[in-house]
Amino acid sequence: MSLVTLLPFIVLIGAMFLMTRSAKKKQQQAADMRNQMQPGSGVRTIGGMYATVKEVNDDTVLLDAGPGVDLLFAKNSIGAVLTDDEYNRIVHGIEHDLKSDADVVPDDASSLTESEAAADAAADDKHIDLGKKDAADEPAVEPTADAAPAEAKADEQAKKSDGGSEAK
Repeated sequence: MSLVTLLPFIVLIGAMFLMTRSAKKKQQQAADMRNQMQPGSGVRTIGGMYATVKEVNDDTVLLDAGPGVDLLFAKNSIGAVLTDDEYNRIVHGIEHDLKSDADVVPDDASSLTESEAAADAAADDKHIDLGKKDAADEPAVEPTADAAPAEAKADEQAKKSDGGSEAK
């Protein structure tokens, strides 16, 4: 056999070797991460639940999910061990202030485009008339004697046009 015939097989075996090696490396890193868990660490399970480690055993982990809620999980079900800052940010909403002099991004974009004086002036503007009239603005129309016969004619017209049961 020539080298050209064996080349595709050699490339295929090399690719398989590299893929299995990277998968084993990721599994080893996950096992190391799970072995580094200590009581008090914040974790995320593979199901997405956040909890605090209460006790670590050989194959299991006792998690504190809330006041009076202790759950027993397999070590393999721990997806990530979180840092204290990350756990507090996600679970309790506590932001650790890394840079106190950093720019603060406002929740409202209008503060980025207007000055405070312009915003105050815009808030003091009167109601803008868009051409719509409220029912209170229109003069009240009292029903006249001609209105009743007109309604009766409209009802008769509707009965005739809906094809009544007489046609069947």
